[in-house]
Amino acid sequence: MNEHAIAAWHRVLAARDANGLHGLLAEDAVFHSPVVHTPQRGRALVAAYLSAAFVVLGNDSFRYVREIVGERDAALEFATTIDGIHVNGVDLIGWNEHGLITDFKVMIRPLKAIELIHRLMGQVLQST
Repeated sequence: MNEHAIAAWHRVLAARDANGLHGLLAEDAVFHSPVVHTPQRGRALVAAYLSAAFVVLGNDSFRYVREIVGERDAALEFATTIDGIHVNGVDLIGWNEHGLITDFKVMIRPLKAIELIHRLMGQVLQST
């Protein structure tokens, strides 16, 4: 049996293993950003956004505080602090019958956090 999609996500996230994202994502995966209007489609683009999120959000304060996991989807609430700003958000993750992530949506609050994440993600994505 394959590793559960959420267990695999936690493993790759804990290692901040951008290379490990390829094995987690379906070829037709879609990423929904809290600040970019259009969905980002395709494994390479989704991996780029998630890799940038590892850099921006992946500090020692990042933690999931609640998880609701279903048969093919999950809601993972997270909290972190960046530059003194508390960031609270939710990752909505869907996967297919092969355990590959097909849909990844991020929602963030409060507004001050969204503005910060928008700026920092833009910087990281432009530098790659």
